[in-house]
Amino acid sequence: MEDTIVAISTSLGVGAISIIRLSGSEAIKIVNKIFTKNLSQEKSHTVHYGYIKDNKEKIDEVLVTIMKEPKTFTREDVVEINCHGGIATTNKILELILKNGARLAEPGEFTKRAFLNGRIDLLEAEATMDLISSKSEEARKISINTLTGESSRLISILRDELIQIIGNIEVNIDYPEYEDIEQLTNMKILPFIEEFKRKLQEIIDKSEDSKMIKEGITIGIIGRPNVGKSSLLNALIEDEKAIVTNVPGTTRDIVEGSIIIDGVVFNIIDTAGIRQSNDIVERMGIEKSLKIIDSADLVIVILNNNEELSEEELDLLEKVRDKKHLTIINKIDLSSKIDRSKLKDTYIEISVNKNIGLDKIKAAIKKLFNLGELKTSDLTYLSNARSIALLHKALKSIDEALTEIRNNSPIDIVEFNLKEAWNYLGEIIGEVYTDELLDELFARFCLGK
Repeated sequence: MEDTIVAISTSLGVGAISIIRLSGSEAIKIVNKIFTKNLSQEKSHTVHYGYIKDNKEKIDEVLVTIMKEPKTFTREDVVEINCHGGIATTNKILELILKNGARLAEPGEFTKRAFLNGRIDLLEAEATMDLISSKSEEARKISINTLTGESSRLISILRDELIQIIGNIEVNIDYPEYEDIEQLTNMKILPFIEEFKRKLQEIIDKSEDSKMIKEGITIGIIGRPNVGKSSLLNALIEDEKAIVTNVPGTTRDIVEGSIIIDGVVFNIIDTAGIRQSNDIVERMGIEKSLKIIDSADLVIVILNNNEELSEEELDLLEKVRDKKHLTIINKIDLSSKIDRSKLKDTYIEISVNKNIGLDKIKAAIKKLFNLGELKTSDLTYLSNARSIALLHKALKSIDEALTEIRNNSPIDIVEFNLKEAWNYLGEIIGEVYTDELLDELFARFCLGK
């Protein structure tokens, strides 16, 4: 991190303003070479008016903000050039900065430097990207809570509790001859480990809810051709996203749309109609439809009130029995031919064409996912897959420690499992990390962040 990096921090295109950001020990010196004012002796966190120049040619009229380390996002000297928006102007200024000694930043490199310089931890770094990509107000609240360090403190408290137990065990192992040290046994530490597991499990449960709010819930609509899947998708998202015709097999591939219900994003997937087909393209679409059953958080099975139940539909209902699902009978405005006695679950009757019963579907979704509780729950929890996976690994290590305790294994074996859990928790906030993890994580960021 000895060099100075630069990137365009705003979307490249026609606009009122573009921002070009530099970070590094040479940031001010490099800008001095192309700016009409010498910034070296200016105070930190000040804004300066002038022109960017290439030799004697004026390139643009700009405002330049200088922020001197350590009170910056990266804890390095940072310079931001506010120029007029436009591809040619912005690229010309970037070109001049690169020519005068800066290096083009990699995706996420500014945030990576903030982490490596101790300005933020890994959770806060991830929250920065989550805040940018938030699709709902609730997701924004979760991201800002994490960004301000609330979630990190939660994990730090857990690690502190665990290290106290580990420290007491190590004292017993290393200094068994000291009579004034309380002798720790498996049975003495058992209640502490059980209470720690309870707290960890509660955080996991709450974090799963937070992840659902942040990333959204996937709904797959499945059924035979021409039962109204595409029409239902269009009605729910209030947009003509899917093509609707009376020709069976119109939908050959998955079509997606999104709605927000009580602050939670629902990603709705319309699938190819499931039936026997000799068309290779349609068969591929049907295979994707069947896979949606396994991957979706909720499956909506839609049936046609105007047709008798088929064997394929009964098979579908059996496949989704152990998953969260809703059974919908569409086209209730037409004469009924469906045998409702064959349906083992409750069902919702609707007519998409007549706009009957759609509110019942949304009400059922809210009830299935306890959206009222999700909205009022504490949002100071983890919400990304990496962190939650590490929480589960920590929980597994705690379970293994409890098994060793109950098997009356030597206490140093118990300590090994506890240390493993402590390290997993450290990985969440970046106290423990690898270079490969950082490269993968920050590569997902936009270029100027």
